[in-house]
Amino acid sequence: STLESNPSHLRELDLSNNDLKDSGVKLLSAGLGNPHCKLETLRLSGCLVTEEGCASLVSALRSNPSHLRELDLSYNHPGDSGVRLLSAGLEDPHCRLEKLKYVEGLYVCDLTLDPNTVNRRLSLSEENRKFWFLQKCPRA
Repeated sequence: STLESNPSHLRELDLSNNDLKDSGVKLLSAGLGNPHCKLETLRLSGCLVTEEGCASLVSALRSNPSHLRELDLSYNHPGDSGVRLLSAGLEDPHCRLEKLKYVEGLYVCDLTLDPNTVNRRLSLSEENRKFWFLQKCPRA
């Protein structure tokens, strides 16, 4: 695939509103996990991604953590476990993901924040219905 070519020049890929489903995301994740992949932005909004697809993406991010900076998973249905998988992946010190976009799709999960363990770069909005991972702010 293009993502696995040596070197891959693709930096941004928008596959939004394609019925990739988990099987397509699994194939895509194989390319993302390749060290030759230099993709920085991946948009998968409305692609019918569930927990299984999230697991594939997290695995790819752990395999090749240095390039992907932005991931859009809005309007998918990862469920509580998919969100937990993504959150755990973001905690990996090698993960360079700066922006994770998720807007609830067909399923809803409640987010609660524990002030003792919350990631300080997680931002909630619209009455805690949307969240994303923020870039590191410079200290004053």
